[in-house]
Amino acid sequence: QVQVTESGGGLAQAGGSLRLSCAASRSAFTNGAVAWFRQVADKEREFVAAIRRGGYMYYADSVKGRFTLSRDNAKNTLDLQMNNLKPEDTATYWCAASTTVILSQLRRAAAYGYWGQGSQVTVSS
Repeated sequence: QVQVTESGGGLAQAGGSLRLSCAASRSAFTNGAVAWFRQVADKEREFVAAIRRGGYMYYADSVKGRFTLSRDNAKNTLDLQMNNLKPEDTATYWCAASTTVILSQLRRAAAYGYWGQGSQVTVSS
């Protein structure tokens, strides 16, 4: 069983910053991947960023250069620092973990079996 717990998020103005944190079981970091997805009502869950075993990081084009992942090995956490926020970043953000996901499936929500509770991020213009 992989535990996934999120914290952070909230309200920011356009151009501002927010931070999300995800605590996940070590096995996800060492054997598979931990990722962030986001979803707006009536739309599919969208890949944001991920770290997979070996420490390799991946970002969606829409957030590259603005969002940054950072992992704390001692705490088994994965933070998502979100800078230069835009109104279109408004969504519910989910942390997801898997011990088995492969590289070709990294950006697919269906590849992750463990999910956090979701955190709301709202960016006002």
